[in-house]
Amino acid sequence: MEMNQYLDMFIEESKEHIQAINDNLLVLENDPESVDLINEIFRSAHTLKGMAATMGFEDMAALTHEMENVLDQARNHKLVINSDIMDVIFKCVDLLETMLYSIAGGGDGKENVSHVVAMLQAILSGDFSPAAEEETSEVAVAEAVSVPEADEQQKLGNLDEYELTVVEQSQQTGFQAYWIKTSVQDNCILKAARAYMVYDSLDSLGEIIKTTPSVEEIEEEKFEKSFEIVLLTKENIEKVEKTVLNVSEIESVEVLVIDPKKYKEQQKTVKAPEAKPITVQSAEVKEVAAKEEKAAPVNKKPAASKTIRVDIERLDVLMNLFSELVIDRGRLEQLARESGQSALMETVEHMSRISGDLQSIILTMRMVPVEQVFNRFPRMVRDLAKDLNKKINLEIIGAETELDRTVIDEIGDPLVHLLRNSLDHGVESAEARIAAGKPEEGLVQLKAYHGGNHVFIEVKDDGAGINREKVLAKSIERGIVTEQGAANLSNKQIDELLFASGLSTADKISDVSGRGVGLDVVKTKIESLGGAVGIDSTPGAGTTFLIQLPLTLSIISAMLVQVEDEKFAVPLSSIIETAVFTPDEIMHAHQQDVIDFRGRIVPLVSLKSIFNIPDSEESKESDISVVIVRKGDKMAGLVVDSFIGQQEIVLKSLGKYLVNVFAISGATILGDGQVALIIDCNALIK
Repeated sequence: MEMNQYLDMFIEESKEHIQAINDNLLVLENDPESVDLINEIFRSAHTLKGMAATMGFEDMAALTHEMENVLDQARNHKLVINSDIMDVIFKCVDLLETMLYSIAGGGDGKENVSHVVAMLQAILSGDFSPAAEEETSEVAVAEAVSVPEADEQQKLGNLDEYELTVVEQSQQTGFQAYWIKTSVQDNCILKAARAYMVYDSLDSLGEIIKTTPSVEEIEEEKFEKSFEIVLLTKENIEKVEKTVLNVSEIESVEVLVIDPKKYKEQQKTVKAPEAKPITVQSAEVKEVAAKEEKAAPVNKKPAASKTIRVDIERLDVLMNLFSELVIDRGRLEQLARESGQSALMETVEHMSRISGDLQSIILTMRMVPVEQVFNRFPRMVRDLAKDLNKKINLEIIGAETELDRTVIDEIGDPLVHLLRNSLDHGVESAEARIAAGKPEEGLVQLKAYHGGNHVFIEVKDDGAGINREKVLAKSIERGIVTEQGAANLSNKQIDELLFASGLSTADKISDVSGRGVGLDVVKTKIESLGGAVGIDSTPGAGTTFLIQLPLTLSIISAMLVQVEDEKFAVPLSSIIETAVFTPDEIMHAHQQDVIDFRGRIVPLVSLKSIFNIPDSEESKESDISVVIVRKGDKMAGLVVDSFIGQQEIVLKSLGKYLVNVFAISGATILGDGQVALIIDCNALIK
């Protein structure tokens, strides 16, 4: 049986089963006597065991087998589930997840599961003691740390002839070659971003000629904890070390000088023996594998016909091709109207309906609910709350909100970092909350919602808020602001200082986080997606981080409007209503024109004034056309000359020379070949 053809299916189904186990365990913790829940977890573990055994992943099969035994005892009322047993089962799930990610990354899925298996067996025999297991774990860690280092030749890895020649020639011109090994902290969330910052810092000192693993693998986080760089520079070794250690969340750096002559001599004598893999499979696993293998063709075939895995780049190409088709469709519709031929108009209308349905399918193919990211957080919050000895309730709102797949894949790590900060330093301890007159249980809210052509994600806590005095003191200490500059900062500007590189207001850096550490990376990641992140904090009441992300759709519905001789497109997703007002209905408040819209005072924004559009010869006083737009719960009225009508438009970038143009998110080509700018309504609403 050819296993590779089933590997993708195995990975996807295993993710679903592990997520189901996680979700059910969280519910079981509050209702440990629920046999139905235990049965659900048992079934997921049993299926996972069979699949792993069939695919030849012995460690995963062995671990789930022992999990089954414990769950079987619990469902038959021979074992009572308590908090300590739950912790062990959660450790099993973490190991299973680690193994699955290894397999998904092209690895063999092997992990040392002996310690956790021993804990499960101790639970079954009645000899389980959490304290004893902790001591055993610490001894194992100590033994692991005491392993002697490899010699210098092994450290330097394999430099080829070309690289050695480059090093030799560079040394003749005054350059020095350094081998640099950088290790990130265990609790580092955005490893790839930290690695990039190290790479970028070292690149400014000289020239990088080699990285291990490769630059592509580092960008994809395909490294455990450390990575190596070979650098040519005229700087001394102390400067190189300091440059790396200036990057936040770096645990250690090791720098060695490369001597090409010595390296070549060692290379002749050092021969690394090839390791021969040995596979051991128990009789029980073999038996299960044989049974599952026979059943696999029957069970797997229907599932394979339900989904097809498509490379995201192919969807990008499809989207671009269809975008061009939409432009031509608009042109064809206009030509058909101008021709007046009924047969041609009917054909074009039919083609428009079909292409409209096709457009909906293409757009929805890339859209994924943020639930896929949010699902991982209840378990994380549960574990952190227990570690921090805090009572925290995680509330998730709007998990069904959809985002483009490429954005979904990137926002997980920034959200993890913000949640960890809220849990660790946002929400106070139970004692501190009671003393402040708050409920003992803290609230952390994760909320997603659509707002115009964007998706907003809020990470909100009801904790102590940001200590602005401490933020200012640390900022002055780190040289981020001067004492004179700090005196003129508003509360909002002080809060924004948390996004400065390396700033932390924590008195003691914990294993979880320090408030501010890493927020610079969160901001960089969000902005790289075309989004923005802001902070709103009230001392004593809590803090809210607001992330704004674009939908990244190439084709959108828009209302075309005319202002003098210019045409603009307003995204339909931002529009509440269009209306016409007489001049005497316009009021003036707070030095701004406003209107009364269904009992709410809405400020008016003149596009003519914003974009400095000159008057045309036909310009005259008349009724005022207004497009009512919104951003969250805020509204504004865009003043235009006339409404042209609704149309599907293709969002085109303005190019690299026109970046950050105020209130313009892009441009589109209309049916008559004219270019219309697309209004960014969010920028116009304060």
